Amino acid sequence: MNQSTHSDPEIHALLEDLWQRHLPATRERLDLLENAVRMAFAGQLNATNRAEAQSVAHKLSGNLGMFGHKEAGLIASEIEYILKTLTPDAVAELGENMQRLRHSLNTYL
Repeated sequence: MNQSTHSDPEIHALLEDLWQRHLPATRERLDLLENAVRMAFAGQLNATNRAEAQSVAHKLSGNLGMFGHKEAGLIASEIEYILKTLTPDAVAELGENMQRLRHSLNTYL
């Protein structure tokens, strides 16, 4: 057997431990994004809040992908892009993607 066969369970356990430690920050980031979506629907998302939400979506995209939540990472990336180019017509799409993101992570949160 090669050494990587022995380390795979160890790597999995380390990633699971890291995921558990990052859960509070992940939940906080999701809440911040949801708040930004609510603000966008209300027409109250200013440039500062939008930039912060875009940064949070970017961080989520990378973190979720790293922890094996590929679909959620891709959705977060879509949210980041929508926030970057946000138009009034894209607000509904932003809301739909936020629901998809929450749904894809529901069992892991």
